[in-house]
Parts: sequence; C-alpha cells; structure tokens
Amino acid sequence: MTSSPTTAGGPVAQGAPDTPAPRARGGPGRAWRVLVYVAGKLATAVVSLLAVVVAGFFLFRILPGDPVRAMTEGREVTAEQREELRRQFGLDQPLWQQFLDYCAGLARFDLGTSFQYREPVADLVLERLGPTVLLAGTGTVVAAVLGLFLGARAGWRPGGRADRAHTAVALFLWSVPTFWLGLLLIVVLASGRGFVPGLFPTGGMVDPGATGGTLETALSVARHMVLPVATMVAVIYAQYLMIMRSSLMDERGADYLTTARAKGLRDGLVRRRHAVPNALLPTVTLVFLNLGQVVSGVILVETVFSWPGLGQLFYSGLRVPDLGLVQGLFVVFAASVILMNLLADLVYPLLDPRVRP
Repeated sequence: MTSSPTTAGGPVAQGAPDTPAPRARGGPGRAWRVLVYVAGKLATAVVSLLAVVVAGFFLFRILPGDPVRAMTEGREVTAEQREELRRQFGLDQPLWQQFLDYCAGLARFDLGTSFQYREPVADLVLERLGPTVLLAGTGTVVAAVLGLFLGARAGWRPGGRADRAHTAVALFLWSVPTFWLGLLLIVVLASGRGFVPGLFPTGGMVDPGATGGTLETALSVARHMVLPVATMVAVIYAQYLMIMRSSLMDERGADYLTTARAKGLRDGLVRRRHAVPNALLPTVTLVFLNLGQVVSGVILVETVFSWPGLGQLFYSGLRVPDLGLVQGLFVVFAASVILMNLLADLVYPLLDPRVRP
C-alpha cells in the first residue's frame, strides 16, 4: 500500500497541477514601488511650484500701470522722490536681477514687501488668513455635504423627478457669475429695496458696535457670513453633486449590490452602507483641491461682500498694482493647491486598493 505524497503543510492530492505559491504581501519590491511613487509625486509638486514662481513673477510684470505712480497719485512728489521709491522697492534693477532677488527671498520664506501697505507680505497673509479660512472653509464644508447628499439621491434613480430637479438647479447656479449672484442677494436680502429689506448686512465681517463680548461678536460674524457663504455654496456645490451622481450611477449595477439585495437588505440600506462609500472615492481629489482653495479664498465673494480676507487683499493689490503683494499671494495660493493635490495623490491609494503602487 502506497502513501500519498505529503508536504510540510499536509497531504497533496495526486495528479493535482503545480500551483505557484501566493505572492507575499509587502517585501522589498513593494517598498521600492511605494518609494518611487512618493518621490515621483513630490518631484511633480516641486516642478509645479517652480513653474508657478516663474510664471507669477513675469506675469505680474506685464500688468499695465506704474506702481510708484499709483502710490504717489494725488500727492506733490518730485521726480527725485519717485526715483528714490523705485530704488527702495528694487524697481530700478534689471528684470533678471529682480527675479534673482525674488527667488532668494522665497528661499528664505520671505514673500516680499507690499508697496501700498509698507509691510511684509507674510505679515499681511497671517493677518487675513483667519477670516478667509473661516468663510471659505465653512462654504466648502456646507457645499460638500449638500452636494454629496443630493448627488447620492439623484444618482441612485437617474432620470427620475428628483434627479432632473437637482441636476437642473445645480447646473443653473453653477453657470451663474459669482459676483452677479452676490449682488442679487444683496439687493434682495440686504438692501432697503429688497423683498426682505435689511435682513442681513451688506458687507464687512462684524458690526461696528459689536463690543459686548464674545457671544455678541460671534453672532455678528455669523450674520455677516450668511450671504457670502450662501453665494459660495450655490456656485460650487454642483461640482460635488455631479461627481457623486456619476459615481453612484457607475456603482448601481455592481455585483456586490446585487448580492446585498439578495440578502434581503432594503434599498435604502444598500445605498447607504454599500454604494455610497464606494462612490465617495472619486470625490476625494475634489475635496482636497477645494481645501487647497480655502487658503486662496473666494476672491469675487470677498470683494463683493467686503470680507477682510486674502481674496480682498489680492484684489486691492491688483488695482495698484502692488507687485510684491500680488506675487506673494499668488505663490501662497498656488502652493496651497499644489500641497493639497499632493496629499490627495498620497491618500487616495490608501483608500482604494486598486490604485496602490
């Protein structure tokens, strides 16, 4: 009587074909691929930032207008005094020398000096960063929650009444110019001639007389935020809605949803527990990009509603033009978007195993 061949793990069936051993997880090969992936993304981010620095410097140099003339407009200033101002701000140097000085300053994290405010740009950015993050961050969170919720409802039953209504309204608001919508809300809800006159403030961040304490100040800021946040949400929530709708429509026919229905789960549970979590993956990149734009704020919204943030600061710099200010803000805006895009590229493989290196 012969015995069947055995291995260290137990008997093996006779005549069974040789099967390759399962591939071990991790290992030097995977670590190397991950390292190459991360290094490639970092290199791409650095190259993008360098391109932004070069483009931003020369782009704002071709803007019409003379900064020194704009700063001294309406004042009795001699030609010698104007030349002295040019020398102080480095505008008398050749363009290549100005560029080298600008790059050397960025290497020291020096964003330059504002012509009109006579202050370091970095100090102005830190001063205006809080109001911008408060306004744009609130608008981004509300837009993301609203867009993802409505997009999930619309994409689960495409072609239905809810789908047509949500999609039509979102696309219409998305196509409306931001400044026009903001002015319309001011006329309707804030001016003395609207349907609800004087319901909300027309601009600013806090009432001039709000000095009664923290609670009164917080309530005043909240009232001032209503119209700009509503304007911002109305314009951008369609992005989340359309991406979520498209992703959920792609998931509707998946096999795992058919299995979940066969187990007797209700349609609402199938959508919430199985379809929506997988459909959320494509929105990760959009969420990170919009988080990067939180730093840059919403320039048109802050300008229309006189919100004291980075967007309004950038607009005031363009009017002069204040080259030091707009260049510094341009780098800050671009760096925030590039950084968030880099984080999205690094986080996405952790959420979706299908794209792991």
